Amino acid sequence: QHINVVGNTVFTEEQLSDQFTLKTSNWLSFFKNDDKYAREKLSGDLERLRSYYLDRGYINMDITSTQVSITPDKKHVYITVNVNEGEKYTVRDVKLSGDLKVPEDQVKSLLLVQKGQVFSRKLMTTTSELITRRLGNEGYTFANVNGVPTPHNDDHTVDITFAVDPGKRAYVNRINFRGNTKTDDKVLRREMRQMEGGWASTYLIDQSKTRLERLGFFKEVNVETPAVAGVDDQVDVNYSVEEQASGSITASVGFSQSSGLILGGSITQNNFLGTGNYASLGLTRSSYQSKYNIGFTDPYFTPDGVSLGYNLFYNATDYNEYYDDDYSYYSINSYGAGTTVGYPINETSRLSFGVTVQHDSIEPGTYSADEIYDFIEREGKEFNNLKANLGWSESTLNRSVLATRGHSQNLNLMLTVPGSDLNFYKLDYTGQAFFSVTDATSLRFHTKLGYGNSYGSTDGLPFYENYTAGGEGSVRGFESGTLGPRNTPATGTYASAGQAYYSDRDTESLGGNILITGGVEYLFPMPFIKDNKSVRTSVFWDVGSVYSNKCHLSTTQGCDGVDLDQMASSVGVGVTWYSPLGPLSANVAFPVRTPENADTQVFQFSLGQTF
Repeated sequence: QHINVVGNTVFTEEQLSDQFTLKTSNWLSFFKNDDKYAREKLSGDLERLRSYYLDRGYINMDITSTQVSITPDKKHVYITVNVNEGEKYTVRDVKLSGDLKVPEDQVKSLLLVQKGQVFSRKLMTTTSELITRRLGNEGYTFANVNGVPTPHNDDHTVDITFAVDPGKRAYVNRINFRGNTKTDDKVLRREMRQMEGGWASTYLIDQSKTRLERLGFFKEVNVETPAVAGVDDQVDVNYSVEEQASGSITASVGFSQSSGLILGGSITQNNFLGTGNYASLGLTRSSYQSKYNIGFTDPYFTPDGVSLGYNLFYNATDYNEYYDDDYSYYSINSYGAGTTVGYPINETSRLSFGVTVQHDSIEPGTYSADEIYDFIEREGKEFNNLKANLGWSESTLNRSVLATRGHSQNLNLMLTVPGSDLNFYKLDYTGQAFFSVTDATSLRFHTKLGYGNSYGSTDGLPFYENYTAGGEGSVRGFESGTLGPRNTPATGTYASAGQAYYSDRDTESLGGNILITGGVEYLFPMPFIKDNKSVRTSVFWDVGSVYSNKCHLSTTQGCDGVDLDQMASSVGVGVTWYSPLGPLSANVAFPVRTPENADTQVFQFSLGQTF
């Protein structure tokens, strides 16, 4: 019913009450259950209250008494805490003692406690932990570092001495793995930076743990370093993991009057048969569209981490069959193959080199947009291109799926090599960064940028290579690919090539050669869900669009380069669940700024896509 702190003069009762997990009844108590008295809760709250004072210089603070009174009806409890605050102490001197084992200047650089500061037990404890970890990096796993305060009551100062006992240097006996029921031991062992037989380095052991988390195969990774029985200078390193779904599978069967029978499916596995290899197989088949692709990547093609991947694809789209009005539009077919080699630069970044051979063919229809006929008139219908890719990527994320800390970024240049039928390039950048707000919540900033253009004899980026924006993974709240420049419905200008005038057709999104999207999300655990490592909720703000800085037709809409007035934005809420079939995302978004002709979509759902 009431919590009262008596004897406080330095801090207000409201400041001290905030340190208690026990709360008086409020409208959230039904959900948090924080107004139910328990002796264990009160003991923890008293320790937090004591720490609050000790971290602010009051080293002699004392809780003189605590009274817990029960009302006659035994429904409510009154808690009274009596405190003696004492005087505030500052740091007079900081000293080191014992066998440091590492250069003294390196240890001093770890001291968070400095002369003249207000004494803080938290800073003293954290400094001890930092020195312990530094010694652990050199193999002194059993090091013991204690901060010992010596108060001077005459001038209210305190000397702090960090006593260092390094113990014996410890060596790793065995590295063991538990819980990897699907993943081969060798997949985990090749991520180890700590080696058997070497001295036990705290940094290398933690770095190995982080690398296991970044694989994306495991929901949770824990590590222990128990001492080996019978010896005093050896430890075992035991990693325990919990497997999770490392791929996604989708399947669909449908029928529509315009498209007929639709069969679709895809399988993506980042840990194929427990080998750590990436494999994908996709198939979509309907009356107007066929898509087939297969891909495979071995991330450890060589023992030192050089990766090798390759893929085959075939896409055929015939919009003549999509529109059920006995008129023809256009079709585009593409097929090809590619290979990519990745080379690690360091622990967090790598370079990639790839080539793709691709054949494209376009067949216009009676009612194809003017931009399509204009492109064919300038460049032709059949193209054989050799695409070269150069990429750089960096990731310090704490895990590859539903990360909460760190950042990642990718920069990629795609260029058709001289001798290809079309000469163009595309430069793309994606980045995201996470910043902790509390222990359970964080902010995510993200962006996707792209620019494409032609060189040599080709005039402009091919229309089918344009960027698009809108939808999941872009600007939510808008239909996929509906933002940006709009085409010119068939005007009959290219009648000599078979085009006819179509008065009833609306403009459609054409895409552009400039992509700008980004946003910020506040990530927080889903209420009432205990396992928040596989479920995440967010409040987001998305912004962006695509633009063109050059159009060959004056009738194409949106060709004036970047125009902030035509940049879409939306706000909403979303949830992502890493299900057994792969990541499942659902979003409800409300447009804040809607560009001209953009199509909105409040609810969006996807399976197999996450960040």
